[in-house]
Amino acid sequence: MRDHVGNRAVVLGGSVTGSLAARVLAEFYRDVVVVDRDTVLGVSTTRKGTPHTRHAHGLHARGQLILEELFPGFTGDMAAKGYPVGDLGEMRWYFNGRRLPYTKTGLVSVTPTRPVLEDEIRTRVAALGNVRYLERHDILGLESTPDHGRVTGARVRPRDGAGAGEEVVLDADLVVDATGRGSRTPAWLEEMGYERPAEDRVRIGLAYTTRFYHRVPGSFEDTWSINPVASPAHPRGAFFGLSTDDMCIVSLTGILGDHPPTDPEGFLEFARSLPVPDVYEGIKDAEPIDDATSFGFPASVRRRYERLRAFPAGLAVLGDAVCSFNPVYGQGMSVAAWEVMTLREHLRGGRFDPGTYLKALGKVVDNPWEVSAGGDLAFPGVEGRRTFKVTMGNAYVGRVQYAAAKDPEVAKGFMRVAGLIDPPAALMKPWMMARVLRASRDMPAPGGGVPAPAPGPSDSTLPDAA
Repeated sequence: MRDHVGNRAVVLGGSVTGSLAARVLAEFYRDVVVVDRDTVLGVSTTRKGTPHTRHAHGLHARGQLILEELFPGFTGDMAAKGYPVGDLGEMRWYFNGRRLPYTKTGLVSVTPTRPVLEDEIRTRVAALGNVRYLERHDILGLESTPDHGRVTGARVRPRDGAGAGEEVVLDADLVVDATGRGSRTPAWLEEMGYERPAEDRVRIGLAYTTRFYHRVPGSFEDTWSINPVASPAHPRGAFFGLSTDDMCIVSLTGILGDHPPTDPEGFLEFARSLPVPDVYEGIKDAEPIDDATSFGFPASVRRRYERLRAFPAGLAVLGDAVCSFNPVYGQGMSVAAWEVMTLREHLRGGRFDPGTYLKALGKVVDNPWEVSAGGDLAFPGVEGRRTFKVTMGNAYVGRVQYAAAKDPEVAKGFMRVAGLIDPPAALMKPWMMARVLRASRDMPAPGGGVPAPAPGPSDSTLPDAA
């Protein structure tokens, strides 16, 4: 234990965010309790409380670096177990129907199924001597001092066993809300006499429809992930990648009510309608493992905790409880890990000040939110205020994506921003702008058509399959 801050911390929620929080809190508190309504330990399949985890997820760049810092050897262990690990620039990316060249970026992506990744993280956290998981417990609310100036614990209730139905109070020096999009902290704050945080919403009306297949022999020889990303010109997208050596996942995406169907024929036809043939060709003769299922994501939501004038001591929020991003940008887990490291920095002084912490958290979220919310507003049907900055930014990003299909250095810079290593402003540096403008001189006007995808690398330059 580095700098003793308190005796007990309680984490509400045992998914990726909550488990990473517990890993960090174990450095500063003698006892860390993680509460979840489900059975979570030893579970590497989708569970009732997290239906979204069945769909395609990826831990990219910054998130991978953080996990490697918290769990040295994590990436190598995942690769040794046969899970997909590789360079972010050596996935097969398509933007506006144009293929980016394979580019060695040095940015590592880890892409097993989300339940597998959660299980790998939880197993390591649960092995810590001062961390315990309190499974199958409903979270009822917070305990606080009479003046509500400090949160002093959480009220929970076991769902089964000898004490089922009886309320239990977990005293705590710090309570961390990592319960996700459904967080009740805004309501709890209001009950204690505080303001609710203002919310920014961008309604995207997204749905994922996912199906698993046996890998077709000979497929994925030059990459492990094929991603035609949705764009205003082609609003249907997909994520198609290996989950293990012999199993692949297909998540089709559609927005504003144009949702991928779950019936086998409709699923295949949606894949056929994508601007590139790779996904359809990869699954049309593949053997399905399961039935397709859908998950809806109505809106990206940012809760502006950093703007509150008052906030109780002894309480922190993390992850989707703060900001829930459109998942097609692949930011959620990495931003959550980044927030956890921010919490760690604010505990290293031996105390926790919620005001300075929340302001720092807001700065962490700023750039990813700019990418996600601003990118969503590029779609004409998405409602929202399009400032001059958003309009010009989206126009420039379109040029960056076009240039990235021709210039590997632009592709590398774009991947560094997508991987949350560099801020969006890095794409505006003079040398980068010069490359972007030079490579995009022949960019057609919107609606002017999409050229055939650039040919892939020769056999001698193909990266090894991950």
